[in-house]
Amino acid sequence: MATLDIDEVRASFPSLESGYIYADNAGGSQTTQGVIDRIVDYLTNTNVQLGADYFVGKLSIQRVDEGSFTAAELFNAASVEEVGFGPSSTMILENIARALENDIQPGDEFIITYEHEANNGPWKRLAERRNAVVKYWEPTPVSAENPYSVTYKVEELLPLVSSRTRLAAITACSNILGSLVPVEEAVKALRQRAKELGARKVEVSVDCVAYAPHRKMDVRQWDIDYCVFSLYKVYGVHNAAVYVRSAALQTSLTSIAHHFLKVDDKLHKLQPGGPGYELVYGATAVMPYLKSLTPEDDLAASFYAIANHEQKLLAPLLRFLTDAKQVERGVRIVGTSEINLSRVPTISFVVVGQNAIKSKDIVGAFDKKGGIGIRYGHFYAYSLIDNLRPKLDVNDGVARISLVHYNTVEEVEKILDVLREFLV
Repeated sequence: MATLDIDEVRASFPSLESGYIYADNAGGSQTTQGVIDRIVDYLTNTNVQLGADYFVGKLSIQRVDEGSFTAAELFNAASVEEVGFGPSSTMILENIARALENDIQPGDEFIITYEHEANNGPWKRLAERRNAVVKYWEPTPVSAENPYSVTYKVEELLPLVSSRTRLAAITACSNILGSLVPVEEAVKALRQRAKELGARKVEVSVDCVAYAPHRKMDVRQWDIDYCVFSLYKVYGVHNAAVYVRSAALQTSLTSIAHHFLKVDDKLHKLQPGGPGYELVYGATAVMPYLKSLTPEDDLAASFYAIANHEQKLLAPLLRFLTDAKQVERGVRIVGTSEINLSRVPTISFVVVGQNAIKSKDIVGAFDKKGGIGIRYGHFYAYSLIDNLRPKLDVNDGVARISLVHYNTVEEVEKILDVLREFLV
């Protein structure tokens, strides 16, 4: 399989020409020139309201429709009718929860994680409205030496399943822990257990926001009903894409769109208003970019190359932060420390003990040095940080370095130089 031509990769991102090291990519990636060009093209040449019969109106419709083909291919959906766009993953999931309300019975059970509130909050609010029950799949430590070495284990999910299980909302990749959840394995085990216990109907919602920049999604292989990801974390701009399985679209969801619209079997039933048209057309440049990364012109090949390049970024950071000297200093990785394809280069850590350092101050050291951007906080995975033990200050949270395939080994070395200087 091919490897990435990192110089060619970086040439696709005009913002990287400055030399600034973007190491907060879990918060949002940089945007490819192709996406920028299509947005400008749309606004320059086809910026009219959809639905018009005149020539420019028809061309605008055609361009926006192209966005659905891009989203369908990224999700590996069975049909473009199963995908759509919205302003954010958070808003899309809230709309799904609102549309699902009439299909939820008192006493139904939802299984959720401690991950980003986007895939938690809507279900908690829906449970309150419908007198449903919320259960938590909690991450647990894998190392006795590090209580923060938490991850999600499928064997700890299954005891939560019962005859009343109605929905499971999980993440494919943690935006704090950086670890991949084995979605296919988890969903298969969950559905089997639910079937054995006589659950009437079980649907699965997967948050792929932290997953989509690093790995290929496959909603059909995973056997899931709802899925979201954010384009602005996959080298596009600030909008999001959604997948809804056809069966769920037709039998589980009630329209929250205008009452006179005939959209019972369409994704528009989740859209009280239209998506940002120029943003949807901009998204059509994401697929050509991703496929261009390898000679195979194939999405799977590109993500294989991405994953292997990212291991080269992950390894030196994890080796430094888990070195005996740093452990003695009080550095603790939040998440697992394995250097393999079970995690992405999103690395969160804290400094605890007698010489503890606030995460805010770690980031401050980078800010003072200049030229490198990292972040601290809970990153909207509030419950995850709040439930770690020993207790952390949830607002100070963790220091997080998050990289993607356009980052380089040389940039990682510059990040390490700051850490070596500060963690003395």
